[in-house]
Amino acid sequence: MAVGFDIADEALAESVQQGMDAVERLLHESVRSDFEFATRTSLHLVDAGGKRFRPLFVLIAAQFGEEVTEDVLKSAAIIELVHLATLYHDDVMDEATMRRGATSANARWDNSVAILTGDFLFAQASRLVADLGAEAVRRMARTFEALVTGQMRETIGPGPDEDAVEHYLTVIYEKTGSLIATAGRFGSWFADAAAPHVASLERIGRLIGTGFQISDDIIDIASPALESGKTPGTDLREGVRTLPMLYALADADLEPRLAELLSGPITEDAEVEEALALLRDSNGLAQARATLDDFADDARAELATLPAGPARDALSSLVDYVVARTN
Repeated sequence: MAVGFDIADEALAESVQQGMDAVERLLHESVRSDFEFATRTSLHLVDAGGKRFRPLFVLIAAQFGEEVTEDVLKSAAIIELVHLATLYHDDVMDEATMRRGATSANARWDNSVAILTGDFLFAQASRLVADLGAEAVRRMARTFEALVTGQMRETIGPGPDEDAVEHYLTVIYEKTGSLIATAGRFGSWFADAAAPHVASLERIGRLIGTGFQISDDIIDIASPALESGKTPGTDLREGVRTLPMLYALADADLEPRLAELLSGPITEDAEVEEALALLRDSNGLAQARATLDDFADDARAELATLPAGPARDALSSLVDYVVARTN
């Protein structure tokens, strides 16, 4: 699977792949517009690919129900459309120039086009979710709210009396975990899974989604570029304080030089390397790994409440993957 982990059971893998192929077709159909330019700008990221982790999670969650229905496939496409919409908006806010190996929409066209394309994708997702009923619309509206408030929290930063780590964990739940939680709910719900299983899969999505962002934080510091495929220190260059940095800054034995380096964006390559070396030796990185392990343990505890079988094994492998990718 594109996300980076394998589904061991051949029958499940084939079923999920067929579902993913159907979702891919639906994504392309959904962004077609009478206004050709809107279609072209929307396909810019659709065709760039990506992990497609969220629709994959929808399809695995559906395995705990009766069958993979058309509504399951539609909900998987909705989730991915919303995710893609947020990427267009994120790239404008971050002034990004690249996305998924291609020139970002804001760099290829301009910020206005990128923002409007994100809005267009939100509109297409809303159109599709209306076919799934009022409760699905309410659920997606709450997810939209979480995505927006998470971005606002990150932009404003923690208040003077607010714990920086708790603030950060809330931000990454809202910005990342909330949509994956909805993916777990939609996949199982539209496959007619039992209510307790729907609730468990929603919680698992929240835990995996939040854990995935923590693992990204760790990889940005701990993994050499050749191993991770990413340029380490990206967060340092952008002045983003991720979980390992927040833990390091809260440490009573914090290295003064590290505190100085973390005071703002770092522009010099040599200082980025210096900060990475100090962070790798800090308690902050170890604490972030421990927090990731806690999220993984909570996800495994939720998994234990689900029926045994290939789908549960696949989700267990996914949890293991989220942790193992940081090693």
